Amino acid sequence: MAELQEVQITEEKPLLPGQTPEAAKEAELAARILLDQRQTHSVETPYGSVTFTVYGTPKPKRPAILTYHDVGLNYKSCFQPLFQFGDMQEIIQNFVRVHVDAPGMEEGAPVFPLGYQYPSLDQLADMIPCILQYLNFSTIIGVGVGAGAYILSRYALTHPDTVEGLVLINIDPNAKGWMDWAAHKLTGLTSSIPEMILGHLFSQEELSRNSELIQKYRNIVMHAPNLENIELYWNSYNNRRDLNFERGGEITLKCPVMLVVGDQAPHEDAVVECNSKLDPTQTSFLKMADSGGQPQLTQPGKLTEAFKYFLQGMGYMASSCMTRLSRSRTASLTSAASVDGNRSRSRTLSQSSESGTLPSGPPGHTMEVSC
Repeated sequence: MAELQEVQITEEKPLLPGQTPEAAKEAELAARILLDQRQTHSVETPYGSVTFTVYGTPKPKRPAILTYHDVGLNYKSCFQPLFQFGDMQEIIQNFVRVHVDAPGMEEGAPVFPLGYQYPSLDQLADMIPCILQYLNFSTIIGVGVGAGAYILSRYALTHPDTVEGLVLINIDPNAKGWMDWAAHKLTGLTSSIPEMILGHLFSQEELSRNSELIQKYRNIVMHAPNLENIELYWNSYNNRRDLNFERGGEITLKCPVMLVVGDQAPHEDAVVECNSKLDPTQTSFLKMADSGGQPQLTQPGKLTEAFKYFLQGMGYMASSCMTRLSRSRTASLTSAASVDGNRSRSRTLSQSSESGTLPSGPPGHTMEVSC
């Protein structure tokens, strides 16, 4: 593979007439502060109120990045380390972001009254059109983790024309089978709800090591003031329906998809199975080494770079500078043919842990990347 060379592009930004360098810096700082300002909104839907936070301003002819968090977390605890990462700033300056909090998961949310009927995951997906209508946004690129990945997938199945792309981390598209239910019930006899949610978020190895990150998130889940609400979201997730993805069938995601999972993560097998059911011409599969159960928390740099490549493959940010492209690397590229209904090709790219990039490939390839 030919070595990629770094191309230095200098963008001229002349000062306004009479503007001093100091004034220009102050103007740039003011623009950054304005960009970082957030606005939190709530909108009523047929299934109750939903809260979401908007960062930035809409960009012409560009979709909004819409995120949806996993059980036990809210948008800040799930996505803040990723979107505050240094290299991610280039992305967020080019897209408006909408961070959705599942009902009752936002900061300061009151506890739902006893007997409250929490929305199903399908109904949570049906709230998204109300958000987009309120904001007058026509299309999105969805980024979801766990339950949030399922919700965004369900939304994309029912509103395919409004979804330009999906980044799905730790998605499990399958309903719980009888064996899963039995195991869940047995676990419930010996483990508390917070302990089961932590086992959903992180691997047993991570929980045993009890790193500083695990201690932080254990404290978030164990001492959540809205724990009753979290349990309702957890129950909805465990009662999810099967998405019924079928490669070559009518029920599939029509947009480009990047599947992400950590090596040895709790949902690794589910994500691998999901990859086998999606259209290989539209799907990229990123398996991240040393990232545990929450890659967006433990490896924000690698995930940011993969996200940039994903956006480039969709035709956005073509001039983006990839910081790691300036380094030489070795890679092993293997192409294999398979027959699954229609003939498709699968390509596996194995890279060193240092590089961790997701190249944009030609149509007709599923890219499985270990980084």
